[in-house]
Amino acid sequence: REAPLAPDAWRRVLDGLPWLDWLDADGQARLGALSALFVREKQWFLREDLDLDDHQRLLIAAQACLPILNLGLEWYRGWHSLVIYPGSFLVPQEYHDAAGVVHRSEETRAGEAWRGGPMVLSWEDVVGCIRGEGYNVIIHECSHKLDMLSGEANGRPPLHREMSARRWAAVFSAAFEALEATVARGEESFLDPYGAEGPAEFFAVASEAFFTIAGELRDEHPDLYRELAAFYRQDPATQRPA
Repeated sequence: REAPLAPDAWRRVLDGLPWLDWLDADGQARLGALSALFVREKQWFLREDLDLDDHQRLLIAAQACLPILNLGLEWYRGWHSLVIYPGSFLVPQEYHDAAGVVHRSEETRAGEAWRGGPMVLSWEDVVGCIRGEGYNVIIHECSHKLDMLSGEANGRPPLHREMSARRWAAVFSAAFEALEATVARGEESFLDPYGAEGPAEFFAVASEAFFTIAGELRDEHPDLYRELAAFYRQDPATQRPA
């Protein structure tokens, strides 16, 4: 399972993700080792003649491994591959209305996580979230994978023994309902309004903010930030190197 990583290659990745500057030297080194292992252990399927070099794969892996930096690669158990499209992709949708009529359509996606299946990403959207300004499709889909460890994605991943399920539910429910109300009023929201789609999307959107705009999330939603810090076992808002 050893996956040696060239220092120059890893430094190039860190230079391309300046919002990871809150990690100290030890954190950066552990993330690099975990990322190299992720690249080797996951299968990569590239669609529509897309070609990704080693640096680009490592760039994806670094962002994918950030949520599990202090949890371990075993938290990504149960899925073995990534499917990468050059840009957004179409996903078939089917639903039954109240009269029992089946409706079929296609929905454009930047990412998708399947329970027991692959994680699907748009490379164009991966590039678009490199700046780390609250939106990150990789962290979003990886948080769905963590959520699915306890069954269907519902906004409640497997909590650590020292965490309170009641407190998690209360904090997340209050923040989710507040976002729903803000979106319903047509007002601008701090968190991505897509989080109002449901508890699973809210957890994913909150996780994006936790890792990319941690200080702002802590100021806006201190209780939410504390729950996420306890789950991910990280504190990016204050974990700044000297």
